[in-house]
Amino acid sequence: MDIVIDPDSPVAPYEQVRLRIAALAADGELAAGTRLPAVRALATGLGLAANTVARAYRELEAAGLVETRGRHGTVITAKAAGTSGQAQRAAIAYAERTRSLGVPASVALALVKAALEDH
Repeated sequence: MDIVIDPDSPVAPYEQVRLRIAALAADGELAAGTRLPAVRALATGLGLAANTVARAYRELEAAGLVETRGRHGTVITAKAAGTSGQAQRAAIAYAERTRSLGVPASVALALVKAALEDH
């Protein structure tokens, strides 16, 4: 994920993180359902305190742009990505069904790509 913190900026570091994640989602670089790095991992990568990144994630969640799914991490919402909720639910249902059938993720993605290109 392409986030650069400007230590000389008057904008607080947590706000720089929040704004960048929101922008990446809005631009389609982070699609709905994309899992964000764990707070500690992102904080370490950016040279920030974990509480700084945690605050950015909390503010994104309060705005409905990310959703925390417990052990499954924090993910970009359909609202943030500009994707309809119905499309996101269809993708989740497909993922659950192919997983239950034992279809590897790479094959499931290839099936979707082929189906989209055929229609």
